[in-house]
Amino acid sequence: MSGSGAAVEATVIQVSLSNSELVQRVEASFDAMNNVDCSEEKKKSLRARYLYGIIFLITNLTAWFIRDYGHTIFPPLYYKKACGVRGSDCFQTLGVLRVSLGCFIFFLLMFLTTFSTRKLYEACSKWHSGWWALKFFLLVVSMVVPFFLPPGFIQIYGEVARIGAGIFLLLQLVSVIEFIRWWNKYWASDEQSKQSCTIALFTSTVFYVASTCGIVSMYYFYAPRPSCSLNIFFITWTAILLIVMMAMSLHSKVNRGLLSSGIMAAYVVFLCWSAIRSEPADEKCNVQKPKNGHGDWTTILGFLIAIGAIVMATFSTGIDSKSFQFRKDEVKAEDDIRYNYGFFHIIFSLGATYFAMLFISWNLENSASEWSMDVGWTSTWVKIINEWFAASIYMWKLIAPVVKQQPKVMNNEESVQQINNSNSP
Repeated sequence: MSGSGAAVEATVIQVSLSNSELVQRVEASFDAMNNVDCSEEKKKSLRARYLYGIIFLITNLTAWFIRDYGHTIFPPLYYKKACGVRGSDCFQTLGVLRVSLGCFIFFLLMFLTTFSTRKLYEACSKWHSGWWALKFFLLVVSMVVPFFLPPGFIQIYGEVARIGAGIFLLLQLVSVIEFIRWWNKYWASDEQSKQSCTIALFTSTVFYVASTCGIVSMYYFYAPRPSCSLNIFFITWTAILLIVMMAMSLHSKVNRGLLSSGIMAAYVVFLCWSAIRSEPADEKCNVQKPKNGHGDWTTILGFLIAIGAIVMATFSTGIDSKSFQFRKDEVKAEDDIRYNYGFFHIIFSLGATYFAMLFISWNLENSASEWSMDVGWTSTWVKIINEWFAASIYMWKLIAPVVKQQPKVMNNEESVQQINNSNSP
């Protein structure tokens, strides 16, 4: 009896072991399947953002085409109550705003349906990364509907688009400055090798030399005589900002080195150059302005590069949600989304307002000329203010740790003094 009991007990143990092994294998197979699913969904989500970028590029080209050639290409089959008898309210400035509104509606709907997504296996994540036929239909409807709206409503949207474009520029500045800080931290940190520090020093020197050459070139081309007082002011103030940023970056309490300030200097000079280039044609203060308003190959090339820059700026800001998080050290799980879908789509909807303002030069009344973008005094001042904001945000980022640390140091000193006073007889 004892032998048979031992055999039964051994059989039970073997069965339990085999069952546990079976459970472990099933769990391992499920984990492998989940990992494969997460990996596939991750690839889909990463591919999806490029498709959204292509959609955004197509809407930019559509807005340009309707502005410059819509009135000569399209037959008079438009909705006359919205577009007017000759269709002027559906082309040129209002045509750009209608295309912008359609793009804004599409990405706003995408934001509303994806902003709560956190995991790759959620339905909203699959909607963001797939269902392209349905989304294409949604895009077409979003683009068509604004062409049936009255001009008064489109004018109201134009005013709202100015605010949206301003918000977009501010978010873009924060993203650019965070990237510059990351670049400086990666190349010029104390833990990096001597070779990396040498590269960082060489790069900062290149940026400072380029910035100085840019300042000198702007004086030569855009301020050739004392009567160009406004351009002289813009360029001189930019040079002062360069010196102040470099001094603050090298201050002993800040000690951020030359790399970040050098990159920021080049960026600020570029913004100043872009602002002066946006001034209306005036041969007295701009020797590089073309004499005719028609587009030569340099104008067309510059226009196409500008459209590419709009798309790249929107795309890079849209995938950079980390720069706007309070906690930047969160560890992502395997099934977490790789970027914030809601932030991505709201940036693209704001980007729709931004490209509208560039195509109409921030002016809701007069249409821009062919192959032109962001030209006029309004555009000039928007870029100049953008430059000053960029420098101000960068300098605040430099001194903010020192300012925040100062009260802590004072409190520690007061605590030490109180302890010493209490211990003294």
